[in-house]
Amino acid sequence: MYMSRHLRLLHRVKLHLPAATTTTITLTSAKQMSAVPARVFIGLHTHAHAYRKQRMLMQQQINSWTLHQRMTTTTLPASSNEEGKAPHKSSLLQELALATKPYAQLMRIDRPIGTYLLFWPCGWSIALSADAGCWPDLTMLGLFATGALIMRSAGCTINDMWDKDIDAKVERTRGRPLASGQITQLDAIVFLSAQLSLGLLVLVQLNWQSILLGASSLGLVITYPLMKRVTYWPQLVLGMCFNWGALLGWCATQGSVNWEACLPLYLSGVCWTIVYDTIYAHQDKLDDLQIGVKSTALRFGENTKVWLSGFTGAMLTGLSAAGYACDQTLPYYGAVGIVGAHLVQQIYSLNIDNPTDCAKKFLSNQQVGLILFLGIVLGTLLKSDDTKSKPKAQASPATSAYVQLPQSKPDVIS
Repeated sequence: MYMSRHLRLLHRVKLHLPAATTTTITLTSAKQMSAVPARVFIGLHTHAHAYRKQRMLMQQQINSWTLHQRMTTTTLPASSNEEGKAPHKSSLLQELALATKPYAQLMRIDRPIGTYLLFWPCGWSIALSADAGCWPDLTMLGLFATGALIMRSAGCTINDMWDKDIDAKVERTRGRPLASGQITQLDAIVFLSAQLSLGLLVLVQLNWQSILLGASSLGLVITYPLMKRVTYWPQLVLGMCFNWGALLGWCATQGSVNWEACLPLYLSGVCWTIVYDTIYAHQDKLDDLQIGVKSTALRFGENTKVWLSGFTGAMLTGLSAAGYACDQTLPYYGAVGIVGAHLVQQIYSLNIDNPTDCAKKFLSNQQVGLILFLGIVLGTLLKSDDTKSKPKAQASPATSAYVQLPQSKPDVIS
């Protein structure tokens, strides 16, 4: 009886224990056991007690393996449930991405060039308003960069709401969310309300003079898309809107606008906008002719390079006047020269009949803004050296001479 029971235990171990498991179980198989006389199994051998101890150890190992197998089988459904939930989570993320994609396209998130072009006049003004030898206010730069991102996206939403029917007829713009019907006009209005609310949240971080000045530009933002229907100069209105930061940046840091410096800077930015947006408008001039939309690209026609050269000259003149008003130093004027060379290269290598070349030249204008900004920062930092090198006689205030009148002794009345 003992012998048959021992053989059954060994048979269970061979049948049920896997070759490789996560839990290492050390068992003594039949091959590993030495030959045991039959009398051991009937308890007559002197080592019968050791055999019983070994058999109890084998039984404990089998029990522990059985417990491990039960725990593994109970945790399998949980892991299978997690695997089942993973596709569900990924599908939710995919649905969320599909739902937000039209709004990201409406904001032109994939085309940040508009945000750069809106920010640079703000950055120029903030940097010009910095004290001699000081860096520009980084907090203000961060606020205006955030505001540029928000307000540029709001401007794109307003533009697409006005031009929904026109965009559907232009090859380059017919895939926009409103023109293609991906979102409705009501959705765009609700989204625009959220954008303007965020823009207002940024604006109220400034002083009250800047709040009033910034709010006054909203009329230009709303009416610009309508200008292409009534005038060949919509780029002029866009320049007035896009360069409002040249006034706002100085007001935010100093509490008021220095018109001697800010006005030529603002007009220079307007001329710059006419240059780059005319190049941009040449991409759609054939569609604009068919639809009846106006632009400076159609107004200038074959004389585009002559017109753009004139506006470039006006821009450089205004920048020089702004630098003179701010007592700028050599790095600033060097940057103005590099900007002029960059724009001249743009204009005279431009092929107005090649939309790809027009897009390439338009995108390169973000470098113009960066070059001028770096020139302003370096020029302002070097102002302190110029101040220190001035003779002390010029720095000391003039002393005024006083003529001492003779004082007569008062008469003594006795």
